[in-house]
Amino acid sequence: MPALKKAALAVTSAALLSAFVVTPASAAGGDDDAPKPPSNMSQVGGAQLGRSGTQVNLMAGAPVLPKDLTGRSWMVSDAESGKVLAAHNAHWRLPPASTLKMLFADTLLDDPALQPKTREYTVKDEDLADLGEGSSLVGIKEDLSYTVHDLWLGVFLRSGNDAVHVLASMYGGVPKTVQAMRDRAVELQALDTNVVSPDGYDAPEQVSSAYDLSLFARDGLQNADFREYCSTATAQFPGEKKKGKKRETFGIQNTNRLLTGADGVTAYKGIAGVKNGYTTHAGNTFTGVAERDGKVLLVTVMNPSSDETHAVYKEAARLLDWGFAAHSKVTPVGELVPPKSAVVGEGSDTEGAGKGAEADTAGGKGDHGPDRAAQAAAATDGSSGAGIALGIAGGVLVLLAGAVFLVNRRWPLPDLMRRRPRP
Repeated sequence: MPALKKAALAVTSAALLSAFVVTPASAAGGDDDAPKPPSNMSQVGGAQLGRSGTQVNLMAGAPVLPKDLTGRSWMVSDAESGKVLAAHNAHWRLPPASTLKMLFADTLLDDPALQPKTREYTVKDEDLADLGEGSSLVGIKEDLSYTVHDLWLGVFLRSGNDAVHVLASMYGGVPKTVQAMRDRAVELQALDTNVVSPDGYDAPEQVSSAYDLSLFARDGLQNADFREYCSTATAQFPGEKKKGKKRETFGIQNTNRLLTGADGVTAYKGIAGVKNGYTTHAGNTFTGVAERDGKVLLVTVMNPSSDETHAVYKEAARLLDWGFAAHSKVTPVGELVPPKSAVVGEGSDTEGAGKGAEADTAGGKGDHGPDRAAQAAAATDGSSGAGIALGIAGGVLVLLAGAVFLVNRRWPLPDLMRRRPRP
């Protein structure tokens, strides 16, 4: 094709795309003093994702986006195919709060230092010495022992920074954990993310993005243990131990209100995790996964400005409703890229997609097959919930020898919603 004709087609395509860029009225106005997204953001996952404002390519008959979206950044995508259905400032680097714990879990869950899940660890004073003031806590006490399973329940259900720091100590310390999380973010091509504190507590230059948080959730959901913990609504946690008596326990409930239906938030039909967060600088943040009619969607919302009570959950629910209704009626605005270690098909234009790298025969994340699923189920005494939302019928992302992972290949989350009923 002559170069001039190619250029003309490129201009036409760009014009057509820009015609579908929509900025909801609630996002278009607002406080003139509010932070503005940078004009040049990352284009990982596609050029359109690097643009500021709302990006959506509506086809005929597609429902319009909800008008009452106030998040500084948000994104809704297909968890299996990786196609991004719509986004708003997807690569804006913002404080992530406790949604960063998804990366913490994705990095450490399979590490030998934290195996098996029944391993007990006695907490030392120094393990809890550097907790940030006002940290969310599950209630871990020095000189008491906890299993690795207990600690992960504390991380996911109560967003316990104390549980994060104890697990980090078991792994080798906070500095080692931070470096491992940074390395994992690079492997996942989550290049908007800079980890300073493993628990997501406010720290200078600690940032992530709606795009990166979606990558963390999607990768974490390939892990049976991750799916178990992020979908557990309630559990019993070890308490005080008095001499001559059986150790006490107390109930904990997941802080994800779309999962539990707590505090006046309606539980979302089909929700199965993932993680919420809040700090002074981050505001409210949330990443969720839900299934409906065979479709599995991820949504991330960061720092909504609405005065509506529990706005982050309600805006996430509206985006999920829209995504399920619009799924086949939009042209994707980008995609969630695969890890760098996965082989990318020839001809992909995904930035930094890791061409030529060899695929790990187990998806690059350890053994996530049926044996791990059975172990997860066996270790959940006292857990209930929206329950273990993601029962596992078989291995996930287990690639045959010599097989390759292509950008457009579906990334299945089997039996996503084979769940225990809510209590």
